[in-house]
Amino acid sequence: MLQKLFRADPFSLPFDAQTTALVIIDMQRDFVEPGGLGEALGNNVSLVRGAIVSSWKVLKAARDGKLLVIHTREGYRADLADCPPSKLTRGGKTFIGADGPMGRVLIRGEAGHDIIPELYPALGEPIIDKPGKGAFHETDLQLILQNHSIRTLIVYGVCTEDSVTTTVREANDRGYECIIPADCVGSYFPEFQKSSIDMIKAQGAMSGWVSDAAAIVDGLRG
Repeated sequence: MLQKLFRADPFSLPFDAQTTALVIIDMQRDFVEPGGLGEALGNNVSLVRGAIVSSWKVLKAARDGKLLVIHTREGYRADLADCPPSKLTRGGKTFIGADGPMGRVLIRGEAGHDIIPELYPALGEPIIDKPGKGAFHETDLQLILQNHSIRTLIVYGVCTEDSVTTTVREANDRGYECIIPADCVGSYFPEFQKSSIDMIKAQGAMSGWVSDAAAIVDGLRG
């Protein structure tokens, strides 16, 4: 096993590139692009778009290093059979499945459901379509990771306090070591971003490690 190190908080994380994967969470057009659902709901999408450049740097390094790269998309069947009734009227309003700026909201196959072109999956990179926040919930992510003998996950995407940290906590409970490059995640709410990152690395990496794109790239290329 060839051990390398990621510089991170609260301490450096040893890893083996052959058992490390990159998991990119929900970098979908409706969440990240101007004119999408996020903006239509009154959010400033520049707060999440700021993560794209750093995210691309890590993605390129992962591809150059032949790491397993996995993309996720939150979304539901067109007939909504996989969507809990409680989600359909969250906040007292019709949301999932309603008509949005880029098609039906969070419905698989609609334009807004797809991944932004800047980080679009390459041929052969698995795409996990998940009916919720965590990437392990009702998906085959665990099977894919096991089949590739993965032990360490680099996780980033949107939104930090939602699908990103939910996935990290799910992974932690399954025995994976997770590291989040903080400049590769985004939230519409800066205070949520800071608190979420702080909670992940608290208590001696209770749920995972926090780093940045430069340290991840250095670690992969070192």
